[in-house]
Amino acid sequence: MGEVSTRDESRDRRSAAQIEADIVRTRAQLAATLDELAVAVHPSTLVGQAKAQAKAGVDRTVGKAFVAVNRGVEQVRVQFVNEKGRPRPERIVPVAAVAGAVVVGLVLLRRRK
Repeated sequence: MGEVSTRDESRDRRSAAQIEADIVRTRAQLAATLDELAVAVHPSTLVGQAKAQAKAGVDRTVGKAFVAVNRGVEQVRVQFVNEKGRPRPERIVPVAAVAGAVVVGLVLLRRRK
């Protein structure tokens, strides 16, 4: 195919046995490369890679959600507990009263139906 050699063919002083050994070695390397490619593009390999990527994506998303929820819970906790870990009644009582009013309202609405 008109390949151009980068070697000076007239200066190649390898014996026929050396050339044959090089050809055998090159064929073995080519066969190994083809085997690696066949494994890499095999459907089961591709499915396994896709599963691993999907699992990693889900794990990242769950991890981020977990961190966000923990951060949110901590922000709420700080509102209702002082630095010493004691409850803050001045904040808890109004929230409990509103929550109770909402529950009573929902019960009353439900009874009307």
